[in-house]
Amino acid sequence: MTQPGSTPTRPRRGAGCLQSLVVLAVILGLGYGASKIFGDESSKSSKSSSSSSSSASDGKGGSWEIGDCGGPDPENKPDGYRAFDCDEQGATFEALKIEDASFMPDAIQCPAGTDLIIQVSRVFGSDDGKKGGGIPTNTVCGRNLSGEHPGDAGAGGGQLVEGDCVSATAQEIACASAGADAFKVLGLVKEKKECPAATTEPMQLMMTIGRPYDVICGGKV
Repeated sequence: MTQPGSTPTRPRRGAGCLQSLVVLAVILGLGYGASKIFGDESSKSSKSSSSSSSSASDGKGGSWEIGDCGGPDPENKPDGYRAFDCDEQGATFEALKIEDASFMPDAIQCPAGTDLIIQVSRVFGSDDGKKGGGIPTNTVCGRNLSGEHPGDAGAGGGQLVEGDCVSATAQEIACASAGADAFKVLGLVKEKKECPAATTEPMQLMMTIGRPYDVICGGKV
């Protein structure tokens, strides 16, 4: 996502002392580690996500809707985000879908085409959002306003979806650069017996609370 050169100031729409914070979720670019039962390495494998969470004032009073836009907050670098009007210079993503918040990151499943995931939290008092925290209220599934879409199926970023490609160790990779030992994701299921007939490599993952699947059904790229 391209950082804007300058960001116009947008007035807050929240009332009283109620403020809304946006926190970059750590569930972008999920990946899975090696061994026959693949261990979850989502906290260190992402190409498109940040290595830590941070927060920024979003100026929306905590209420996001599909079609709303946002972008990086220049006052809360490197991972802070805030709301912008979609035609403002600082806007870099648009909300595709709004999900409920969750304390279990793997339980958030955004639609295909999601390039980034941000968690909206609400705090009371004078906290300016620079230190994070707050009560999670919802999750925004965002798509870049630019032509760069790592969350598209096969592009190698975002959450793992059908049509993506993975290495022999279940690490998500771009299909365009997939080698002979790579596999295409034909399904994401709970048990191997649920995989489609074309599956040649059902990859059993280490159990993770909240994740809606435990097996990657791998097939020919």
